[in-house]
Order: sequence, then structure tokens, then C-alpha cells
Amino acid sequence: MRRITLSQGQKLTRKDLNHTSAFNATALETAASVIEAVRDRGDAALREFTQEFDGVSLDDFRVDPAEISAARENTDKDTYEALSFAARQIREFHERQISQSWFFAREDGAIVGAKVTPLDSVGIYVPGGRALYPSTVLMNAIPAAVAGVKRIVCVTPPNAKCEVDPAILAACDLAGVTEVYRIGGAQAIGALAYGTESIEPVDKITGPGNAYVAAAKKIVSGDVGIDMIAGPSEVCVVADDTADPLLVAIDLMAQAEHDPLARCYLVCFDEDYADAVQKAVDFELERSPRADITRESLDKQGICVVCKDMDQAIQTVNAIASEHLELHVDHAMELVGRINHAGAIFLGAWTPEAVGDYVAGPNHTLPTGGTARYASPLSTDEFIKRSSIIQFSPEALERDSRAIVSLAEHEGLWAHAESVRRRMELLDNRRTEVESPSVPKVGGADE
Repeated sequence: MRRITLSQGQKLTRKDLNHTSAFNATALETAASVIEAVRDRGDAALREFTQEFDGVSLDDFRVDPAEISAARENTDKDTYEALSFAARQIREFHERQISQSWFFAREDGAIVGAKVTPLDSVGIYVPGGRALYPSTVLMNAIPAAVAGVKRIVCVTPPNAKCEVDPAILAACDLAGVTEVYRIGGAQAIGALAYGTESIEPVDKITGPGNAYVAAAKKIVSGDVGIDMIAGPSEVCVVADDTADPLLVAIDLMAQAEHDPLARCYLVCFDEDYADAVQKAVDFELERSPRADITRESLDKQGICVVCKDMDQAIQTVNAIASEHLELHVDHAMELVGRINHAGAIFLGAWTPEAVGDYVAGPNHTLPTGGTARYASPLSTDEFIKRSSIIQFSPEALERDSRAIVSLAEHEGLWAHAESVRRRMELLDNRRTEVESPSVPKVGGADE
């Protein structure tokens, strides 16, 4: 890991971190051409790209619903029970996030509020490749189902036998996914966004993926909604002298083993402690079946920041704004109020980031690459939309009319102002009619 030792009063900057984009120009160019082909040629393009990128020849992309229903029997018993347990806890957490419509009545008779409506359809991207991610299904589909989305579509790359991992299908069944398609990459994002002969388009796309998937999500954003553009996964571990170097090392490795581009940060207070963690990493790498990926990530992307005190460490943590933040420190809860930027915060030695990945309940789809400065974890809010509700009474419009006309005239919008003035004239006329009713004549000139 690259080491940065801060002097007293020195601040870590985002420039020191050398954050890279979730995708590069090559990925953006490739994704654009793939999406254009899918829009133009539909299923035919999907078949070509699946053959080219995944080495698989497919006639039918959709997974038979019967195969999904049977996935429980085809999944290892312990794995299925773990998925069921995780699904219950994820659902319980997200049920607490449900937003409700609300209305407020003013004294003058105006009613304002918001109507909350679930999205009609969402698409969930579940990566393949270096690992299988049934947990990603749960974390994306369950909040959508809890929010009330009726059509939840999962896309995931097939293996060499044209199959989808049974655990992924079992997770789809548990989470309420309604359709599953064995396609991946930028072509899957294009199909979800624009539709093909076999796949109806969706309203929003969520889920992580490689650089080509991230680039594809950026391209289609605006035509459909997206959750975020996720870059490589990352963790920041703050460790004081109470932290076991071996536990800190394995927690760093737990993130590094995802991908050679995964980013790991160690924030500590002593050069000797940093050396102890590095020694523990070297020891554990000898035991890891994913040692090559883990080593490359730590060597090329890892950064160790040695701070003088906790104030400097907190500034460093907020500058990093990491996806996952572990506080391996004494009295960790006392620091929470000072953490401004982190996707998820894990407190104390007994809370490894793995609990958040799988079973704790909060979502593991988190902002990366420093975007925790302004972005939040995936929640049920991603799967709803709000419509403003406004109803004015004559009295309410009269009360607000002067301000409306003044602002409209300042902006040069004549009809805006006139739409209010005309209504005020109508209101004045009605009042005149009530206050001065016409008196009918009795009899005639001859009487």
C-alpha cells in the first residue's frame, strides 16, 4: 500500500487520493456503439454481443419461470437458508423507509401536498465474471418490492453452459423479481432502457457492474432513471492502538478481493502499526484463494495514511468519503457525529464490512469514488416518485395573487400574470353581483 504520512496540521486532499472515474473513454465509446446496435437491431444485436463477449450462443434470453421456482431445490441448503435469513432482515429494514403521501390544508383553504407512487417497472443488473452475487439481487429487488413496484426485471450474464447460477435465481424468487434474462454487459443496459423484441423497457435501472456497465448507465441516464454510476468498491479502515492488526488486515483484504481496481484505505496513527498491518496482510495472502486479485488491488490502489491525532484522522476520512468506513477504534459511536461523508459506517471491532454486504439489513449498494459527499445508499426512495398536489381556493389565490403577478411580470411572462389577473376580475365580478343584486321591475307602464 502506498503510504502518506501527514505532518501536524496537514490536510489530506482529494488530489492526494488520485480518484479515477468509474469508466474510461474506451468503455464509453464501446458502450455507446453497443447500445446503438441494440436500439437498432434488438434481439439480433443481443445475440451477437452475448456470443462475442460471453462466448455463449443463445436463442431465448428469458429464464423460464419454472426454473426460477425450482431454484430453491437446486441451491445448496445452507446457501438458501442464508439467503432467506438475509432477505427477511433486508425487508424489515427497508419497510421502515416507506414514504407516504401527505397533504396540508392552509387556513385560507389551499391544499398542498405530495402523492407518492411506485415506479411501474425497474431493471436490476447483477454482475457475473469474477464472482457471483445473489446478495445483489436481494439488495436491489427487495427495496423495489417493498416500495410497491409491480414489474422487477433482473438481467445477469450466463455462464459457459448458458445457465444462471441457481442461488441468483433463488434470490430472485425470494425478493419478488418477476422476470429474469440471461444477458449482461452494456447490451443488457441497452435492452432494459430501450427494449427489444423479447424484453420490454423499464423505467429505472439499478445495480453495479464493470466499467462498460457503468458507462452504459451514464449513456441511458435521462431516457431512464438510474440509481448511481458505481465505480470500484472501496473501504476505509480507521484503526487506533486498540485494533488487532490481523482483523484490520483481513478487513482490507475483504474489499481488495473483489477486483484489482478495488480501493482500500488504512488510516492509523503510527508507522509501526502500519507495518504490523502490512505484515498481517502478507501472512494472510498466503492463505487466500484470491491472492492475485487481492495483492494487485492493495499494491496498486491501496493507500495508508498515518495521522498525528484523531482530528486529523476525521478530516482524512471525510476527504476520502469512502463507500464503506470501518471505525476500529475505542468508543467508535462517539465519532459518528463527526463523520460527514461515508456510504455506510461500521462501528467497532465486531462489525466487519461483510455484515453489511449480506445480512445486517441496510443496503449494500452504496456511493463510490468519493460520491458519498452528496449521494446516499440505495433505498425505497429510489423506486418511487412524488407528484406535487396543489388546490387553491378563491381566497388563497387572492392572498397570493400580488406576489405571483409581481414575479411573473419581472420574468416577462405576460400570460402567467394574466392568468391570475383574469381570475381576480372574475372574483371581483362575483362579489359585485352578490353585493348589488339586480331588482326585478314590478308591473308595466300601463299599470
